[in-house]
Amino acid sequence: MMSTNPLIELTKLGQSVWHDSIDRKLITSGALKRLIDEDGLSGVTSNPAIFEKAITGSDLYDDQFTDLVEKGKSSQEIYEALAVKDIQSERKIKVQ
Repeated sequence: MMSTNPLIELTKLGQSVWHDSIDRKLITSGALKRLIDEDGLSGVTSNPAIFEKAITGSDLYDDQFTDLVEKGKSSQEIYEALAVKDIQSERKIKVQ
């Protein structure tokens, strides 16, 4: 009997399914965990353009951003800290 979820069917055929975005809401809302658990998601794509969209499109980064600015961090250090936090959080979800 065929599964009703086409993404699960793709994984059964050996295809690796990736989400072409990452942001804090995806991680903190539980949506990423659901995609992994229920849809067989293998991972997410991240790059500077994706993080720029995530950071500028959400207030979920504001507290960490403000803290880093107050500590005198450079724009590169701020970007790296924000991005690394999301990537580390995503990896924790996948490892569980």
